[in-house]
Amino acid sequence: MSINTLEQYLPDNTFPFLKKWFSNYYIHIKITKNRNSKLGDYRKLPDKSHQITVNSTLDKQLFFFVLTHELAHLIAFEKFNFRISAHGKEWKDTFREMLLESIDIYTEDLKPIIKKFSKNPKANFMASPELVRYFHIENPEENFVFVEDLLINDEFHYKGGDYRLLEKKKKLYLCVHLKNSKKYLFRALAKVEKLTLNEEQ
Repeated sequence: MSINTLEQYLPDNTFPFLKKWFSNYYIHIKITKNRNSKLGDYRKLPDKSHQITVNSTLDKQLFFFVLTHELAHLIAFEKFNFRISAHGKEWKDTFREMLLESIDIYTEDLKPIIKKFSKNPKANFMASPELVRYFHIENPEENFVFVEDLLINDEFHYKGGDYRLLEKKKKLYLCVHLKNSKKYLFRALAKVEKLTLNEEQ
């Protein structure tokens, strides 16, 4: 896929950065259907070319952010000959530099969040509370909330099971499965469906 084909998925004025970052690399860009497990990924192919996939359903700014994340993998691996950790210091430094270089792409309300994130880039988007909150503002799903937004004893549905929130333990939340009474720890930003209690109960 050419850079020009990406235009419909990207914010304005991104091409100068992409052309610089793509440089002389041969990259296959694949736009995928929505994947709950990941927003994008990078891999080097057997023929020494590179493949990057990004979810097609992302907000344009988030699409550019994820594409930058994956390109940072490519650039860091090529620079250091794959003798580095996937999300180690070399990748963090590369990603940080790219984010700050392209900071003007982002809207004014998002720039401070990107700058804060760039100080210590996270491997997993879900580990960045401000970014997660920002990109869920546009399309809130009815009854869906983050675990941290629940009150003690609130009940919620998650991946086929119903749970009750018992207590907060440091950065995690202790919950009990309503059917088997087993206890589980949830991250603060796990997205769950809050159960509305029947007023007659």
